[in-house]
Amino acid sequence: MDQTLPPSASSETLDGPLGLVLAGGPVVWLLIGLSVIAVTIIIYKLIQFGLMGLGRATKVEMAVKLYREDRRREALAAVQGAKDPASITVATAIRGSLRSDVSEAAVREEVERVATDELGNLRSHIGLLELIGSLSPLLGLLGTVLGMIQAFRAMETAGRNVDPSILSGGIWAALLTTAAGLIVAIPVVAIASWFDRSILKIAHTTEDAVTRIFTPDLTRWTEGSADELRAANA
Repeated sequence: MDQTLPPSASSETLDGPLGLVLAGGPVVWLLIGLSVIAVTIIIYKLIQFGLMGLGRATKVEMAVKLYREDRRREALAAVQGAKDPASITVATAIRGSLRSDVSEAAVREEVERVATDELGNLRSHIGLLELIGSLSPLLGLLGTVLGMIQAFRAMETAGRNVDPSILSGGIWAALLTTAAGLIVAIPVVAIASWFDRSILKIAHTTEDAVTRIFTPDLTRWTEGSADELRAANA
């Protein structure tokens, strides 16, 4: 009986990167498709973060400082036209404070809506990135299980004249899918986690700035503070 390796594990198909992909079967092609989607999302998010100028909170800090010095129009000019969520939200809060026909409660509600909308836009597509990171190892494991099934079926067909290369070749090819799944998942999960941490930091910056817009600066020592302290000690 002629005993040869399964087509997926033959020596001809295992030469070079293309051979490894062919040996891994359709699951590897699916993982390649997911990796292309993941890379596209990562590039898009990096461009989005770059265009927004995220990580540079100087405009927001300057606006808050000017606002607390009662230079509201200068504070608004400091963040006017900026594209990052913190600046847009702070600009909305300052603009609302300049409107005498709008209550503070209404301004707060609008500021909260704007902040939620801006942060939601910043987090767009990251859920898909996290899904790819979660599914890739499972798809790799599925491919390995299917490959093992084929390898053992080939060994059963060979009967007593089984050649160990039939089993080892099938297992070798099957394990390619597990490796491919991990290769896709590890960087995708790491980058998605970095995006999440960055957005949490931006959300904290936004919340902190807006809170300082709506509340007085209690850290500054004023004559009124001295009077209150003397009255408390009297």
